[in-house]
Amino acid sequence: MSFSEDKFSDDSRLHLAQIIDNINAGIWEYNINTRNIKWSTGFYSVLGYESDEIECSNHIFFEQLLYHQDKPIFLSALNSSNPTKPIQVRLLTKTSGYHWFESTIKKHTDGTGQFIYGSIININQYKQTELQSVQSDQLYSDTIRIAKLGSWEIETGTLNVTLSKQIYDIYELQSQVKLTLDEAISFFEPPYRQVMQKAINNALEFCQPYDLELLFRTAKNNVIWVRAKGVPIINDYGKCITIRGILQDIDNNKRKGLSLESSLNLLTDQNRRLQNFAYIVSHNLRSHTGNLQFMVNLYEETELEKERNEIFSHIKSISGSLNATIEHLNEIVKMQTEITNERSIVNFEILFRNIQSAINSNIEALDAHIEYDFSKCPQINYIPAYMESILQNLLTNALKYSHPDRQPVIRCYTLKERSHIYLIFEDNGIGIDLERYGDKVFGMYKTFHQNPDAKGIGLFITRNQVEALGGTIKIESTVNIGTKFTIKLV
Repeated sequence: MSFSEDKFSDDSRLHLAQIIDNINAGIWEYNINTRNIKWSTGFYSVLGYESDEIECSNHIFFEQLLYHQDKPIFLSALNSSNPTKPIQVRLLTKTSGYHWFESTIKKHTDGTGQFIYGSIININQYKQTELQSVQSDQLYSDTIRIAKLGSWEIETGTLNVTLSKQIYDIYELQSQVKLTLDEAISFFEPPYRQVMQKAINNALEFCQPYDLELLFRTAKNNVIWVRAKGVPIINDYGKCITIRGILQDIDNNKRKGLSLESSLNLLTDQNRRLQNFAYIVSHNLRSHTGNLQFMVNLYEETELEKERNEIFSHIKSISGSLNATIEHLNEIVKMQTEITNERSIVNFEILFRNIQSAINSNIEALDAHIEYDFSKCPQINYIPAYMESILQNLLTNALKYSHPDRQPVIRCYTLKERSHIYLIFEDNGIGIDLERYGDKVFGMYKTFHQNPDAKGIGLFITRNQVEALGGTIKIESTVNIGTKFTIKLV
């Protein structure tokens, strides 16, 4: 080592070198003019070597000891005009592979030349802990990001709200925006704001935790499902001093769950209709075939021509009725197969006017007055064949059961409330006694008047078409006053 002669005696230099060598640190010195390098005994020992095991040279240091990716850092520090900060590099130890070392670098000039010198200290354990901490932090951050989850805190006294960066990501806001509690709650969809406010109030006042799934509208107008969970933090007196919790974007899983639930409900409903259909087929066909078989046997046993002709007329009547039943059942089968058709945009007014034109002779025969207004919802994404059938069945039904003592008045219009679309049909016809027939209105082959054109199939098909696409149909009716059908289409 090189020390200034005017400051230290030989004994002092020796003593200082011994102290340095015993503190698990190494000293190195590089002469810029001569390119000579010196290492202290401690330099060798912190790397696990004896001084005679490796050569003290630039080549050995840069090519064997210094990790290749750390060369630019070390050389940059050496070439700096005024290096101040220690650098961290990896050096190859004798038995433990590469370890992290921290090296100071200083420059010095005296009468003998220019020198660069420094120390190396093994910081491997500290560095490993730091790297593990960084990895843990990164793992935590990645987990939070993947889970789309953020944390928040509400201070009881001031109602001051603290939000994590991930919360701002869910809100789709810049992280520097400061939100009040009311502003934070205002992002929830209107039906859910009171639910959220009540949950927070109960947590503040009664220390009640909560775990809710709510609809949320982001700053960029995206509506998503979120999970809001809060836990009160109480003091020694049992009073809530803080609420801490999480907000998590669960939109993808929630919508999949809702879709699965809807599919299961639809499947259950379809199975129910299939069972009902099987019962109808079995009952009605058995009745027709039984009557037909009876008449055929009777025809064969009868010899009188007059009686045979009368029996044959009954056979023809039963045959015609059987054919009509098969046609009706075919319509139901067709309806079930059409449910797989793709939906498309249906214009209510265009479709309604086409149906009016098709049955114009019936309308003129009754001098019916028909009003329609689809301005509240002009279009719908629906199966066109279903919508045509629904409109036609309800319109012809209203004409068929018009009151004989007054001009038929029929109104058809649409409404839109939130995300639901409604189709309304009103008439001033003869009405239905719902107390007597209410549970049978939409049944197959159910008729409630003496109208010879009544088949009891139209409303059965209409209800099944509406329900097959997730809608509902309700009826309000008063005898001799009129009937109103309310159909929630979506």
